[in-house]
This record gives sequence, structure tokens and C-alpha cells, in this order.
Amino acid sequence: MTYFLIVFGAGFALAFIRLPLLVPRFGVRTAELMEMPVMLAVIAWASWRLAKRHADLGRGSRLLAGLFAFALLAAAELLLAWILGPGSPAEYIASRDPVSGSVYLASLVIFAVAPAVWNPRAIQER
Repeated sequence: MTYFLIVFGAGFALAFIRLPLLVPRFGVRTAELMEMPVMLAVIAWASWRLAKRHADLGRGSRLLAGLFAFALLAAAELLLAWILGPGSPAEYIASRDPVSGSVYLASLVIFAVAPAVWNPRAIQER
């Protein structure tokens, strides 16, 4: 749950920079692509933190944690799109920019599997 909250919170906070400052100046695609390295850094740090704090969990358990966090993130995003947007969640997905949307989809896959990638024993030695 903490992994989800950290990444979702960072994305939510970055939206307050992206939407009023970056989108009008650079457009949706570029603004979303500019945000992506920051989000990937947050995902890397938060997944590393999860692996370090729960070094007793095996790779499979950490993958389940990542998949659970992914499900929460997808549900939260679609719920917010439904509440704040003019259309349905399906219309929201269809309206995504093909380039930045594809990069975002790839980042979601990374988000889901990242906790399982870390070696907690190596982290503990640091």
C-alpha cells in the first residue's frame, strides 16, 4: 500500500506542475514525456525502499506487492478520470496521446515488476 501511495502521490503532485505550467507551453505529449523520468526515479526509489524494508519477502511476494500496487494505481487513475473528466474511463484511455500514452503504459509495467527486480540481500549490505 505504501508503494502505491508514494508513486500515486508523486504523480498527483506533479500534475499540479505539468497541467498549468508545462502543458500550455509544450503541449500534452511533451509535458507528459518530461514528467516520465521523474516518475521513473520515484518508482525506482519506492520499489527499492519496499525491497529494503521487506527483505524477508521473496521475489514472488514482492511481485505480488507490485501487482497489487499496480491494480490500485490503475483503479485510482480511472476513478479520478471518471470523476474529473467529461467522459467514461474507456474514453479517457482512448483519448491518451499515442506516444506519451505508450511510454506511460511501459512505466506502469515497470511499476508493477520493479519491487521484484531488487535484490534485498545486496541492499541490506549497503
